[in-house]
Amino acid sequence: MTGGRKINPGIAFGIAAYAIWGLLPSFIKLLHPLPAPDILAHRILWSLLLLTVLAVGLRHGPALYRIVRTPRLLLALSASASLIGLNWLFYIIAVNSGHVAEASLGYFINPLVNVVLGVVILRERLGRIETVAVSLAGAAVAFLAIWQGGLPYIPLILAFTFAFYGLIRKMTPVDALDGLLVETSILAPAALAWLMLAGTTLTTGGPGWPLLAASGVVTALPLLLFAAAAKRIRYSDLGLLQYLSPTLQLTLAVFVYGEKLHAAQIAAFVLIWIALAIYAVGTSIRTRRAAAVVAD
Repeated sequence: MTGGRKINPGIAFGIAAYAIWGLLPSFIKLLHPLPAPDILAHRILWSLLLLTVLAVGLRHGPALYRIVRTPRLLLALSASASLIGLNWLFYIIAVNSGHVAEASLGYFINPLVNVVLGVVILRERLGRIETVAVSLAGAAVAFLAIWQGGLPYIPLILAFTFAFYGLIRKMTPVDALDGLLVETSILAPAALAWLMLAGTTLTTGGPGWPLLAASGVVTALPLLLFAAAAKRIRYSDLGLLQYLSPTLQLTLAVFVYGEKLHAAQIAAFVLIWIALAIYAVGTSIRTRRAAAVVAD
């Protein structure tokens, strides 16, 4: 735009990443009637193929060699691979069993879990406003647990696995492409063994190979777009964009797939939304104060 303010491309990358994640349930449902482990295995193997082509084309060989030769990095990426694999599996199970709304709740909770991990593990300080936000989120989860007679395990597994995954990747000095390539390489043997020994891809009459191959694209592309966005915009801005994903998921669940939300679930969502709004206000106030201090 001539004479006007240029739009940071990182915003576009971030929106694209979260939009893909938000619409992912629609793609996963196209892979029916494959069971969740089969879908997961295809996501891993086709992602590995795509990422390998990209790494070769971009000449990432030296960086990958450094990772392979560094036990500390391999150990960290093995842990993150296990977490993201578990996250993908439970997400697919949630979608295939008609619990897209529950899955979306997990990703609404995730940012607040990140805050807790930052305090407990990274020794970050939590302000009063952020403390109120986290307390409200905890109250929402407790309310759901009491209402349904047990913990809402799908949202909590999704929230905590992705939070710990993000924490490990934050603390591991590797490029996004290299890290994801190593993670899928670690998961690939188990994925291949599953398809060969227990998978039903060739016997169910399910989706064709082009659709299965596309699972690699929808798995790897948003993660790469997210990494590109994180390098170009403030982390706080990226944090606000991330609510696009669970919002789209919840919209699909209610208006496309006809999932019914009980009054207790609606109340829990409202509490989570209030908590997120409070947290966003607290983050904004803290950012402005920090900027004012720097300016002085």
